[in-house]
Order: sequence, then structure tokens, then C-alpha cells
Amino acid sequence: MAKNEWILDVLSDLNAFAVANGMNALAEQLADTSLIAAAEIASIQDEARASPDGKKIQFEPNPGGFGKHRHA
Repeated sequence: MAKNEWILDVLSDLNAFAVANGMNALAEQLADTSLIAAAEIASIQDEARASPDGKKIQFEPNPGGFGKHRHA
């Protein structure tokens, strides 16, 4: 697991607890927070994967749900 991805597991556990205990507003907020955390982690990982020639690698979603990359 990558350095920061553990937080996604924690947020998932908190969300499951909130759902199981009828804390629906909290569960919704935790779901939103998980999306934000995943986006930020991906952003950090993208920066770390910059190509050696200094060009940034851009990722685009495709209809299959997996990203495809292209060089800027």
C-alpha cells in the first residue's frame, strides 16, 4: 500500500460505523471526504511519477473506468 493510502481504509471504517449506527449525515460527509482524500493522494502520486525528461504525465479517464495517460 502506498504511503498515504491507509487513510482511505480509516475513512472507510468510519463510514461503515456511521452507517451501522444510523449516522447518515456523517456517513455522507465521510464518503465525500474519501473522494477528496483519494484525489489528493492521486495528485501526490502523479507528481512523484513525473517523467525523467521533466515532462508531466497527464491521466485521462476512459469509459472502462481505468485511466489512460499521455505526455504533456
